[in-house]
Amino acid sequence: MSRNNFTTLLWDVDNTLLDFDYSQRASLEQCLRSVGVVMTEEILADYAGINDRFWKRLERGEVTREELLPGRFVELFAHLGIQGVDPDVFHGQYEEGLGHIFRFRENALDLCRSLRGKVRQYLVTNGTVRVQRTKLGISGLDRIVDGVFISQEVGADKPQKAYFDYCLAHIPEKNRERILIVGDSLTSDMAGGKAAGIPVCWYNPKGLALPADVTVDYEIGRLDQVLEILG
Repeated sequence: MSRNNFTTLLWDVDNTLLDFDYSQRASLEQCLRSVGVVMTEEILADYAGINDRFWKRLERGEVTREELLPGRFVELFAHLGIQGVDPDVFHGQYEEGLGHIFRFRENALDLCRSLRGKVRQYLVTNGTVRVQRTKLGISGLDRIVDGVFISQEVGADKPQKAYFDYCLAHIPEKNRERILIVGDSLTSDMAGGKAAGIPVCWYNPKGLALPADVTVDYEIGRLDQVLEILG
């Protein structure tokens, strides 16, 4: 990894700094139990696939957030044969769980604390305002970083140009070569960062193969490897 004079980090939140998979499992299990359904690994995998497809469609502009949020549960209920459950109410309970159930990935909290005052740090997330504001407040992340950009508040989603234009207009650093985005999503974080003209760092703890048609500037398997990039 080459050293660069970065002054600003844009951190993705879910499955980068915070373990979204853990929160998703716990909240979904809790909500399904409330309607008399015992969650299995198969049900979790089905929901995770449905959820991922909906968010990818949002990134491509094929659905709105208002369609996505209850829509994934409409599809899940149809798949499982669940009847008589209001998807909007279920979604509200699910988001309540997501906001309060969390854990950090690796040493994310200590890492962000150690970088405070050395580089500016901002959180960039497509999560909903309700979930993210609650989760970031309880975790304390919002008091460590220099700012939070939630797509629902911005009015555009990663990887849209409008989202990154807004974020970059609201941070002090104007030299895009000195801003680094770190995230796990190739289609959201890496694609959006590339389109915005800023260096990108792919957080790839599972050691997945990088698709042949995708390029990244840096790749890390552990969060603390960001320190090597910063020098």
